[in-house]
Amino acid sequence: MTTASGPFTEVTSESELRELIGEPAPYTRDKARSALHALDRDWLARSPLCLIATSGADGSCDVSPKGDPPGFTLVLDDRTLAIPDRPGNKRLDGFRNILANPHVGLIYLLPGRGDTLRINGRARLVREAPFFDDMIVRRNRPRLALVVEIEEVFHHCSKAFLRSHTWDPDSWQPESLPSRARIAKALERPDDSLALLEEHYGPRYTEGLY
Repeated sequence: MTTASGPFTEVTSESELRELIGEPAPYTRDKARSALHALDRDWLARSPLCLIATSGADGSCDVSPKGDPPGFTLVLDDRTLAIPDRPGNKRLDGFRNILANPHVGLIYLLPGRGDTLRINGRARLVREAPFFDDMIVRRNRPRLALVVEIEEVFHHCSKAFLRSHTWDPDSWQPESLPSRARIAKALERPDDSLALLEEHYGPRYTEGLY
């Protein structure tokens, strides 16, 4: 059995990494832009899901999903986005990271598409702004929004989604693992009954989305 201590052959320098992987094609190397194109705006208008990567002052990392009806991310101008916050678990992992380190990475997904839109920039937390009225969903006006100043934007290819068959229903096996209620019982809420947890994560769970 191989343990975490090895045996591994590590890569320890960028030159070694380049020797192993090679150089990107010029059109890949130079594709990052500093402002949104009309095609980027179209993508944002149709994307219902964003993954937000952050890092704390100590280097610890977090990736948080943000989802809403398509177009939930507001384009304030060609270099600025606003993402509403919705009721959640109140851990605030990503938001606490941003208070210490404003750098963020965003990946916008479009169901059924393997390519993605990636945006890197600097973020700040805003608790009130006129555009909050444009973020109301089911009468829920966000108490907080993430405003991102864009530094890089580019489109990413489909290979990861093609390899994983992410959008192929024939590859889906949602019942191959325990239900969310059973996972919570085993790992998070052992003192609660399974019946209570199944009720919590059942059909009524959607009532608390907003």
